[in-house]
Amino acid sequence: MGYLVGQVAGFAGITVRTLHHYDEIGLLVPGERTHAGHRRYTGADLDRLQQILFYRELGFPLDEVAALLDDPDTDPAAHLRRQHGLLTARIEKLQKMAAAVEHAMEAHKMGIDLTPEERFEVFGENDPEKYAEETERRWGGTEAYAESQRRAARYTKDDWKRMRAESDEWTARYVALMTAGGLPSGEAAMDLAEEHRLHIGKWFYECPHAMHRCLGGMYVADERFRAFYDSTRPGFADHLSEAIAANADRHTA
Repeated sequence: MGYLVGQVAGFAGITVRTLHHYDEIGLLVPGERTHAGHRRYTGADLDRLQQILFYRELGFPLDEVAALLDDPDTDPAAHLRRQHGLLTARIEKLQKMAAAVEHAMEAHKMGIDLTPEERFEVFGENDPEKYAEETERRWGGTEAYAESQRRAARYTKDDWKRMRAESDEWTARYVALMTAGGLPSGEAAMDLAEEHRLHIGKWFYECPHAMHRCLGGMYVADERFRAFYDSTRPGFADHLSEAIAANADRHTA
């Protein structure tokens, strides 16, 4: 017993008009008719319709679909193999596109969705996007960078203000330590270095002591970071770098 056109349209998720069109152009002619002349589709017709819809989904025009299906040298198994290969290639392409979009989302300028006025209010002249391009070039492929982007994308203006307040309070205490003559290898300096590491872990990414040591080295090796810290107090970059190294030694000895 065959199926009426409305039933087939429902099975396949297409319109009755589409089935009528396929019949009119000879792409899918129903194998049976009722006594009243209504189209009735057989199991073989449904198999052919499935093949048609596969190729259509892959972007083949109707005339090419007809040529493929009516090729006397191609059996049903060959069609399935071809479709499997085409679908696999398409899936791989879509996965790459999805990965590219995801990367673009994560790398979108630290995810800081603030107006220019809010950005100045929160960061002043120390906007973290200032070195966004350099940061992505250096660490764009790392998990730490991706985690930082994911977290930053969720932060509100109030979050950024809390982060900045914590950083400013820590900086004031570190400057006071230096002014009082505290040594980088002293316990107080190492404790502040540990706070610095934990601050990174709290707001951006997990920062093991080995990674923190590398960051400390960068603070003195990269003139831009050195200038940033030394603008607060001359010698800040060197002092903090040494304190970070001493703290790392203390925790890994």
